Amino acid sequence: MQGVFSLVIVIRTRLQLLAGFLALAVLVSLLQFVGGQAVKTVSGLLARQVPIYQVEVPDKKVAISFDAMWGTERTDRLLAVLRRHGVKTTFFLAGYWLQKNPEYVRKIAAEGHEIGNHSYTHPHMANLNASQIREELEKTHALIKQLTNQDSFLFRPPFGEYNDRVIEVAAELGYYTIQWSLDSLDWKNVSKDDIVRRIMERVKPGDIILFHNDGLHTAAAVDEILTRLLSQGYQVVPVSQLIYKEGYYIEKHSGTQRPSKAGRTRQ
Repeated sequence: MQGVFSLVIVIRTRLQLLAGFLALAVLVSLLQFVGGQAVKTVSGLLARQVPIYQVEVPDKKVAISFDAMWGTERTDRLLAVLRRHGVKTTFFLAGYWLQKNPEYVRKIAAEGHEIGNHSYTHPHMANLNASQIREELEKTHALIKQLTNQDSFLFRPPFGEYNDRVIEVAAELGYYTIQWSLDSLDWKNVSKDDIVRRIMERVKPGDIILFHNDGLHTAAAVDEILTRLLSQGYQVVPVSQLIYKEGYYIEKHSGTQRPSKAGRTRQ
C-alpha cells in the first residue's frame, strides 16, 4: 500500500511540473507575440518617411525652386531675372514638359540652374504602386540625362503628395525627396505685391521656396524678392547646396533636415 501511495505522489508531482512547464511555455509565447506586435508597431511609427521641407543651416541661406509643368510663355523673362541677379536655382521639371520643350531644358541647364525630377505625367504619386512610381521617375531621369547630360538626384512629388512608398522608391533610385517650407502661391495668379509680401514676411534661413516657371506675376515678384533677400544678406542657392547629403536626420513633425553626429539617414 505504501508503494502505491508513493507512486501516486510521484505521478502527481510530475503532472504538476508538466503543467507548470506548459503554463510557462504559453506565457512566453504570449509575451513574444505581444512584444513582437509592440515592436512592430513602434518600429512602424519610427520608420514613417518624410521628405525634406526645410533645412537647419548655420547662415542666412535659402533655396529657390520652380516647378515646371505648364507652358513656357514667361520662362525667358524669369531666366533673365535670375541671370541679372547672378542667382542659381532649382527647376523641377515634369517629363512631358521636358519632352515638349527640349530647348528650354537645355537653356535652363546651360545657365547653370539645377534640374530636378517632377515625375513624368504629374500624377497623384501616392495612388501608384512601386513599379508605377519607378517608371515615372526613371522616364524623366532618362530625359534629363539625354537633354543635359546631367544626372538628377532631387525629386519633388506632384501636388506635394507622397506616402512611405513614394519616398522609399525614390530613395532606392538615388533621389532625395524635396518639398517646400514656403509657397509663393504664384500658381493662384495672385498679384506681384501679394507674392512679395507673402515671401518677405515669412522667409527665414533654411527655407525652400516654391514658385512656378510660368506664373503670371512670378518673374516680377522674384525680381523684387531677390533684390530684398540679397540686400538683407541672404545667399540664394540651388536646393542641392542647401541640403545635407549625409550625416543628417529629418524631423518627423516638421520635415526639417538637421545635421547629425550619429551618421547618415536617407529618406
